Amino acid sequence: MYKPEKIGTPLQPNATKVMLLGSGELGKEVAIAFQRLGVEVHAVDRYDNAPAHQVAHFSYVIDMTDPVAVREVISTVKPDFVIPEIEALATDELVRIEEEGLATIVPTARAAKLTMNREGIRRLASEELGLPTSRYEFCSSFEEFKEASERLGYPNVVKPVMSSSGKGQSVVKSADDLEAAWEYAMSGARVANQRVIVEEFVEFEYEITLLTVRGIDPATGKAATWFCEPIGHHQEDGDYVESWQPMDMNAHALENARSVAARITNALGGRGVFGVELFVSGEDVYFSEVSPRPHDTGLVTLATQRFSEFELHAKAILGLPVDVTLVSPGASAVIYGGADSMGVSYSGLAEALAVEETDLRLFGKPEAFPKRRMGVAVSTAEDVDTARERATRAATAIKVHPGGDSVD
Repeated sequence: MYKPEKIGTPLQPNATKVMLLGSGELGKEVAIAFQRLGVEVHAVDRYDNAPAHQVAHFSYVIDMTDPVAVREVISTVKPDFVIPEIEALATDELVRIEEEGLATIVPTARAAKLTMNREGIRRLASEELGLPTSRYEFCSSFEEFKEASERLGYPNVVKPVMSSSGKGQSVVKSADDLEAAWEYAMSGARVANQRVIVEEFVEFEYEITLLTVRGIDPATGKAATWFCEPIGHHQEDGDYVESWQPMDMNAHALENARSVAARITNALGGRGVFGVELFVSGEDVYFSEVSPRPHDTGLVTLATQRFSEFELHAKAILGLPVDVTLVSPGASAVIYGGADSMGVSYSGLAEALAVEETDLRLFGKPEAFPKRRMGVAVSTAEDVDTARERATRAATAIKVHPGGDSVD
């Protein structure tokens, strides 16, 4: 993977350029991290004024699933690195672009392609690498889904093979739930694709995200892997509501988690941060999913680590030293839109920021939905429980007002 020997000057002919494909709240933090290192940032998304658009040097609006549009913007800008920030991309075109040497795809084009589709990454993890996973089947029709559910038993979990942030995911408790679960999965897919994964329900004690960083060891000049402290999180309908770090784990479970994370990220290759999601039961660890980019539950690292996951991503991509030091226990809590509206307003910031050891990120998304993530509160404390209480209290203090409403 390409490693720049020098960092140029933004907006000058010698600029070192990165292009974000996807410009949401995670991309916004990545853009800021790169800018602090003197890198010129080009942000691409499907809609105008996306969060990273608001801070990037240049912004573009294209259909990122259109291979012609993706190739055109990359050919025009000629970035040193193309950084996929979402799953719904023309990944086959990214593979061709990487093969032609037009740009370095982060972490690799193969990783972007495999992780866009749950089928690709699950088959790699389970069938090629032999990682422990729940039993699963892939289905292309309702009849196949029904038969797979009978074989795997109830309850089971169904997800579209292409979706994000829990969209289309549900727990099927009995045969009576099948039709509604199928319809929900179809509606939640990121692209038109009538295919789902049905998973045996794993009786796990808790779920973690293990942020795994692949970079270059400055002592040897060779590829190396670092692990952040594990992140616990609470989800509703497959979407994270709060996260905390560190998650208390016994030593053997943590060792097993790191082993699984190292094996899947080594198989994907490249450099940068990977969000590896794992189920834990006692000392047993089961692979769930992996994102080849910073993870939403990792927003907590804005408060807890010496360098956030976004700063680690930028440094690892550029081949710079990596430091995963945890400086304080902490937690994050999500602020939702609450309603469908353009140009919302926010109140309660003073109350939220009066909570001890607490900060806010309001993402600046131009349009709100009831369950759209519009911001996050992050808090630190002497212990995780106190940090969780603080973050939740701060997030609750923020009120989102529909566009046109006055804020007293």
